[in-house]
Amino acid sequence: MVQRLRFAMGAILMMVASLTAIADSTIVVHDAWVREAPPGAPVLAAYFILENSGSKADKLVAVLCTDFDKVEIHSTEIRDGVARMIALDALPVPPHATVKLAPGGHHLMLHHPRRPLAAGMNVKLELRFESGTRLTVIAPVRRAGSEPAHHH
Repeated sequence: MVQRLRFAMGAILMMVASLTAIADSTIVVHDAWVREAPPGAPVLAAYFILENSGSKADKLVAVLCTDFDKVEIHSTEIRDGVARMIALDALPVPPHATVKLAPGGHHLMLHHPRRPLAAGMNVKLELRFESGTRLTVIAPVRRAGSEPAHHH
């Protein structure tokens, strides 16, 4: 009985700690979208803007999406005039800063779609941060060239 009570109290404390991390989140997401790809394409890309209005740095460490088998955080790097994609373990989000995920820069690689996705549909992404913050983002699928205008 005492062991069950300790387990229950521990579970409650963990839930409260998780809720506090979410409530204290200073990171917001703007202008999320997924680039439409030809039917059957094995990889799509997602973009958005992360804004950290807080005084503490954080890192995007994982992204989950049930519409894809795997999601990776990438950066585009130019070496000897050739663009190369580099997989990142995490994407730093400095305090009082904005980090833009955009074509030709940081982005998400969405591997092996589990359903056909076309312009006008939505993709639900769960962003997980080193601080424990989790943000759910609804990203519309758009044709290349129809990305959103930046605004706050």
